[in-house]
Amino acid sequence: MIRVGIVGVGNIASMFVQSIHYYRSGGGSNGLIHSRIGRYGVGDIEVVYAVDISRHKVGKELTEAIFQPPNQVPKLVDLSDSGVIVRMGRVLDGVADNMVEDFSPSNLPEPTAEDLAKDLEDLGVDVLVNLLPVGSSKAARFYAEAAAMAGTSFVNCIPEFIASDDGYNRLYESRRATLLGDDIKGQLGATIVHRALARLISMRGGEIVESYQLNVGGNTDFKNMLEQSRLHSKKLSKSLAVASTQPDPYDALNRVFAGPNGYIPFLGNIKVSYIYIKALGFMGLPVTFDIKLVVDDKAMASSVLVDAVRLAKVLKDLGVYGAPPWASAPYFKHPPNLVRSDEEALNELYVRLEEYGVKVEPKHTF
Repeated sequence: MIRVGIVGVGNIASMFVQSIHYYRSGGGSNGLIHSRIGRYGVGDIEVVYAVDISRHKVGKELTEAIFQPPNQVPKLVDLSDSGVIVRMGRVLDGVADNMVEDFSPSNLPEPTAEDLAKDLEDLGVDVLVNLLPVGSSKAARFYAEAAAMAGTSFVNCIPEFIASDDGYNRLYESRRATLLGDDIKGQLGATIVHRALARLISMRGGEIVESYQLNVGGNTDFKNMLEQSRLHSKKLSKSLAVASTQPDPYDALNRVFAGPNGYIPFLGNIKVSYIYIKALGFMGLPVTFDIKLVVDDKAMASSVLVDAVRLAKVLKDLGVYGAPPWASAPYFKHPPNLVRSDEEALNELYVRLEEYGVKVEPKHTF
């Protein structure tokens, strides 16, 4: 089994926990990117530890906490008690001013990094997953350092540049743990669709003149992102993920915009994305793409997360420590090294894993 800890028992955590039970209890492999990575299926993941700061969640059993406000993911499967009680975490900058009422911080004593590291060690947590709100710069680093202290691998799902920071790479190498990130891509989310179109234009001899990706949604992620001061790394991560498909990514970055743009409460967990690209093709004639994408935001993230968690465990089993760029590239918007093509990134992952004798099913070919 892969023993997993969760930081932030929000909507992604709810979808993630429910998905494990779904695939373990006969969900087959429908909808999965990979049914097996090495010897691990999704059903081999077990959440054994969870922290949050909300008075609605701390102290509750995990399978109860995932349905507490302000979570919106509905009950999709029948869950039995996990035996995991949500523990109090550190607030730091994890709660924006406009989110105090939604997140309802508890006044319980907050743990030190040493306390958290001891919990991770005592419970034998293999992988700690960071699901904090966007803009949690200090909090994300606090948990990354606590995990490193414990020798626990860390999957950074938010747009704080940790796996792509060489200092953290060296830290995790020294602690014999694996680090993956940053900013998880959706399975068929706005960024990966935008990247695919942008790469197609470049591959077919075209040139992007201008492009934007506008995203709106109705969950607390989008409400949290109304605070513009928390969005610098998010906008950079998303925009650079698209610009990196072009011959000169940093020049293309001047003509690409991607980011969250609005909170519409009645949308709930549905995210609506509008992708516009103006390009020049043959003889300089214009080509325009105008696309609307509608997805369940948390399903998109969780389908990638079940891969990332298994990969982190496989790599640590192999003794691959730190933040290998090829491991993060297929799954994250801002990996340690920029990649032009998601197909190339996935192929390199397969090649590297084959070198270690690790099989992946199914193996997608392009």
